[in-house]
Amino acid sequence: MAREKFERTKPHVNIGTIGHVDHGKTTLTAAITATLALGGTAVAKDYSDIDGAPEERARGITINTAHVEYETEARHYAHVDCPGHADYVKNMITGAAQMDGAILVVSAADGPMPQTREHILLSKQVGVPNIVVFLNKEDQVDDAELLELVVSAA
Repeated sequence: MAREKFERTKPHVNIGTIGHVDHGKTTLTAAITATLALGGTAVAKDYSDIDGAPEERARGITINTAHVEYETEARHYAHVDCPGHADYVKNMITGAAQMDGAILVVSAADGPMPQTREHILLSKQVGVPNIVVFLNKEDQVDDAELLELVVSAA
């Protein structure tokens, strides 16, 4: 059966989430879709919908890249959620090679970790032109000075 013809009406951008294991990349991806779903430009995806393989669910980590699509009023996005575990860096490189820009997710509780640094380096090596840093898990920080800096910067 023939599929409906896809007509692109908006500029397309490939973005993705990168960073150290357990810093919240898949959770952020799910939150982006949930937020955009409120405006009707995306279908909300649960964390478990993104990390859908049985081994990923059992271990609680991303192993393979996952692709999620959504839109804003201005653009259509293909979002690649990359694994952060060192054992799956090959999969992260494959995902990053497709990106026009990346969201580097960093846990405020942990700060930059070994995979954080490696993902920055590898992203640049495969030609990702822009990286935005997303500071996650600020609610887990018990450092009043750091929290003040984050709140005042927002």
